[in-house]
Amino acid sequence: MPSPLERIARDAMVAHGLEPDFPKAAKDQAAGLPAVDDGGRDLRALPWSSIDNDESRDLDQLEVCVEEHGQRRLLIAIADVDVLVPKGSPIDAHAAHNTTSVYTPAVIFPMIPATLSTDRTSLNPDEDRTAIVIDMTVEEGCTVPSSTVYRARVRNQAKLTYNGLAAWFEGAAAPRAFAEIPGLEAQIRLQREISEQLRDCREAEAVSDLRTETPNPAKRLIENFMIAANGATARFLRDRGFASIRRVVKSPERWARIVDLAAQHGGKLPASPDAVALQGFLKSRRAAEPDTFEDLSLGIIKLLGRGEYVAEAPDAPSLHFALATQSYMHSTAPNRRFPDLVTQRLLKAAFANSSAPYALPELRRLAEHCTRQEDAANKVERLTRKAAAALWLTPRIGETFDSIVTGAGPKGTWVRLVPTPVEGRLERGAQGLDVGDRVRVRLISTDPRRGFIDFVRA
Repeated sequence: MPSPLERIARDAMVAHGLEPDFPKAAKDQAAGLPAVDDGGRDLRALPWSSIDNDESRDLDQLEVCVEEHGQRRLLIAIADVDVLVPKGSPIDAHAAHNTTSVYTPAVIFPMIPATLSTDRTSLNPDEDRTAIVIDMTVEEGCTVPSSTVYRARVRNQAKLTYNGLAAWFEGAAAPRAFAEIPGLEAQIRLQREISEQLRDCREAEAVSDLRTETPNPAKRLIENFMIAANGATARFLRDRGFASIRRVVKSPERWARIVDLAAQHGGKLPASPDAVALQGFLKSRRAAEPDTFEDLSLGIIKLLGRGEYVAEAPDAPSLHFALATQSYMHSTAPNRRFPDLVTQRLLKAAFANSSAPYALPELRRLAEHCTRQEDAANKVERLTRKAAAALWLTPRIGETFDSIVTGAGPKGTWVRLVPTPVEGRLERGAQGLDVGDRVRVRLISTDPRRGFIDFVRA
């Protein structure tokens, strides 16, 4: 019997045009998949490890750093999902419709069946797997002079977690795997060193650095690696003349408000949108105001606007504003994002020197569809989180809370409680408030079914 929250989540999936269940043909395909042993190079002996959330079971990527002949290399292995989910198959059709896994507090709606995403196409510990490997040379002096992409067989030697590694980085006991696997501690130290070097190489830091959660140095490590891998993948396809789906954050419409927020925090930004200047300001504020940076970053990310997918010819640069980079795509999570699976198929065509499996007009249609479905998935996740929060807050109607304004416009004003990450509508007292302002609010009503949480200015 589904819980009330699960029923809300399933109803929201249907209401927003997403399929909560796999069709019979997809289930039959998942049940009858053959064994696969087609991995290209044999890299199983390298000390690969995964770093992810404590509860993660769909492991999309592994990492390893190699030092040889005075040279450092970073290798990122991406799960080969296409090998078991070919284009046009029933599972692919479902994935192409939803385009993303949907994560709610009540239930996860995976993009591909869990028998694949948590097993056959997951880079699980002590299992041989086929993968797409992004191989990057990292040199002193802040340069990544070369990179390539190829297929390989890999084996995850250790499943590590963000929380466990972050605690160790900050002085706590080492993860148990360090004692069990010779050389693993030295490998992670090298990974952290190279990750910091890659971060310093960028003109700007990742948009994910504008976070609404507690900063985590282990997550930063993986974010830096994924940004490098996605950039290398984009360059690989571009250099081989393949059109691809890029990930972009266009120039923000509310730049003037971002300038105002910067001024309130002692910074100065140019009148016209400038990604490098913005990220320079944010880096300085993180160092100068670590206790309040979370609130500032939340306001900035709301004003930047959402990312979207666009399909472009290989010679057309697409600025990812929040990364201050000209070439960026999603390629590192094919178990849970359809654009990443599409990219994987393009890479395989490039390996084989064959024609692209998607023409540019089809890629453009897919990019638009993926953006729409990602928006729909975000709405489902947001509604279900709000429903869970509304259930939790219902006994606290009448209490007052500290909050920060996260949205302000003709449709209303929204606030997020501090430090509890719960968002609701400010029904009265919004005059003069804008994104980033702090305000004291009082809870007046909740409606879990619709995810409504209503406040007034206290």
